[in-house]
Amino acid sequence: MTWNNHTTITEFLLLGFSRLSLELQLVLFGAILLIYITTLIGNIMAIVIITVDPLLHTPMYWFLKNLSIIEICFTTSVAPKMLRDLLSKDKTISFMGCATQMIFFFTPGQNECLLLAVMAYDRYVAICDPLHYTTVMSWYICIRLMISAWLTSLLMTLAQTTFIFSLSYCGPNQINHFFCDVSPMLDLACEDTSMNKVSIFVDGIIVLLMPFALILFSYVNILSTILRIRSVEGKRRAFSTCSSHLTSVTLFYGTAISVYMVSSSQTRDTDKFCSLLYCIVTPMLNPMIYCLRNQEFKKAFQSFVGKMSNKGL
Repeated sequence: MTWNNHTTITEFLLLGFSRLSLELQLVLFGAILLIYITTLIGNIMAIVIITVDPLLHTPMYWFLKNLSIIEICFTTSVAPKMLRDLLSKDKTISFMGCATQMIFFFTPGQNECLLLAVMAYDRYVAICDPLHYTTVMSWYICIRLMISAWLTSLLMTLAQTTFIFSLSYCGPNQINHFFCDVSPMLDLACEDTSMNKVSIFVDGIIVLLMPFALILFSYVNILSTILRIRSVEGKRRAFSTCSSHLTSVTLFYGTAISVYMVSSSQTRDTDKFCSLLYCIVTPMLNPMIYCLRNQEFKKAFQSFVGKMSNKGL
């Protein structure tokens, strides 16, 4: 990975929420710290329980475990640095540190977009074609899907990061965000960034709009199938298995699309709060949305707690 030799800036200043009063920054620090700790505990618990309980060794729960891993990586790429900046006067980040943060942020972030689409397809097969579910969603296929998602998101992130940090940065070094995001970085470049913006838009179509279209296609077919179910209990169970995923998709895609597909430089402050939702709040909510509303996971959780209590005694 090579950088432009004409860049004179060696570090950037993350403005973050510095416009807020000191009192509000302290309140925000406490809230984000609590959310981050809850995120780590909730997602680690989900990973452990799904791993140790044989009854949860199914494609759906395997995808959930991978989602928890992604959420931990995703929020950890941003939260520790943001917490430090809220308490410190030194809010700088080095040129290479900014590039590194971008890679560790967008790789799991783009992977989550792809994984949510894979999970929608998993539900589509389970409800619309249950007789072929074990064949279509075999472990061989599930593993290949996850590897493909990780490789795709990593390669696309490396390409975008290389394009962005190959630009010249010779003017102001203040990033109007709490992490090294793409659009605020382009605002600081000293050369034409029109091709970068086109590249980002194409990237957004591939990792945001195309997976979202697959999710919509899956749920249109799922809804059509559910409406044909005569049993009220059958309809309730089918809707129950999809409601958690739909809630997560709405939270994540709604904020991500508003930031990366329809945003402008005049709405940076709005972008910050939208970014807080999808990279700080949503990773905390996902274990609750998916696991605590699921009867199988509740039973596994109670069994796990019971075993741990017995060992403690």
